[in-house]
Amino acid sequence: MKKPTLLIVFLTVFIDVVGFSIIFPLFPAMLDYYLELDGKESLIGSLVAWLGQFAGDDKNAVATLFGGLLGSLYGFLQFVFAPIWGAYSDKHGRRPTLVFTLGGIVLANLIWVFAGSFALLVLGRALGGIMAGNISTASAVAADITSGKNRASGMILIGVALGLGFILGPAIGGFAYSWQLVEPGEAAAGLALHPFSGPAIIALAIAGMNWVLVIFMLSESLPPEKRGQHPPGRSFNPFAQLKRINLPGVARTNLMYFAYWCAFSSVEFTITFFATETLGFKPVDIAWMFVFIGVSLIFFQGGVARQLIKRAGERRTALVGVCCTLPGFLIIGNATSTAMLYGGLLLMTAGSGMTMPSLNSLVSRYTPGDRQGLSLGVFRSLGSLSRAIGPIMGGLLYWKFDNSMPYWVGAAFLVVPFFMALGLPPVPDHDEVSGEP
Repeated sequence: MKKPTLLIVFLTVFIDVVGFSIIFPLFPAMLDYYLELDGKESLIGSLVAWLGQFAGDDKNAVATLFGGLLGSLYGFLQFVFAPIWGAYSDKHGRRPTLVFTLGGIVLANLIWVFAGSFALLVLGRALGGIMAGNISTASAVAADITSGKNRASGMILIGVALGLGFILGPAIGGFAYSWQLVEPGEAAAGLALHPFSGPAIIALAIAGMNWVLVIFMLSESLPPEKRGQHPPGRSFNPFAQLKRINLPGVARTNLMYFAYWCAFSSVEFTITFFATETLGFKPVDIAWMFVFIGVSLIFFQGGVARQLIKRAGERRTALVGVCCTLPGFLIIGNATSTAMLYGGLLLMTAGSGMTMPSLNSLVSRYTPGDRQGLSLGVFRSLGSLSRAIGPIMGGLLYWKFDNSMPYWVGAAFLVVPFFMALGLPPVPDHDEVSGEP
């Protein structure tokens, strides 16, 4: 493996996830700020009134659904554009695709810095989601420079980047909110600094550094002679794109990934509210809980999954992961103490840490080199769609039924990827390195 190139891949995925998650702890404050600034007759006022039809007078429920919708916008646009960027990189190369999309992420964060209205905030998030579909291209770079037998190592690196991003993103957002360039009462509407400009500037700086590194340090991993000869499809539907990859195992693995992430993101989104309501967690307790989740995820992805895949293969490792996740969900949903909650979280992160790199490696190994970008683009886009669906599904189950309902439904839903894994075909012998950077 080419270490400098993989470092750039790692940073690209990491920054994509930070861009997605840095805003999470800011949702409640953003709701109050923009609603007061723009007024009840504005875009955000109409949105809050519509959410109130579902949540009633429960302000926490409105904030949860508001956060779910804003997060889902980013995830949905990733879902749409990941296969498009992936297929484009198959035809035109990985490097130009990453240079363009990372430049777009820089622009998206710049818009956020000066988002003195809710409409500008939405514009920045939308552009960021479109460009963050480049995670499929970054995954394809890792696939280009690793052999079939070592493919899991490159995919595990991407998993570690995802785990770190989900730890540091919310932490950066939470801590940086105290760095307020403008007091809420002194902020101006329109194109102007606002109380959330501090986190936005940090996100802008991180994205800018990664963009510069890609421009000056990333070499092309897919030479012209190995690029796809067929023009990428123009369909904006990744399920339609999936039909173009008519290869044994690819569709089944993608649908497993989608089902698993729908359940996982539904549970992950509601854990904060469950711990606060049931166990009386304070913000500092929530912060430590997510640190525990992230560190555990990295440990299982970077250590346990790597060794288990070498010994048992990706399919069996994925099965073990699903079997760990299911009881983890049930324990969390019935937790009556902090120790019980952390026990469930450990099982959940252990399961995710083994399932995700296994499925990532499988879909790459089922696919020949000239279609890695498209295949991994569809894979990542379905993950993004599940992250768009999961929070809304979990929030509705939590507030409309019972605070343990997302965990029971999530556990039941995991039966789908388990049985799908039993029918996966053998991995083909694609052991050659797909390209040289």
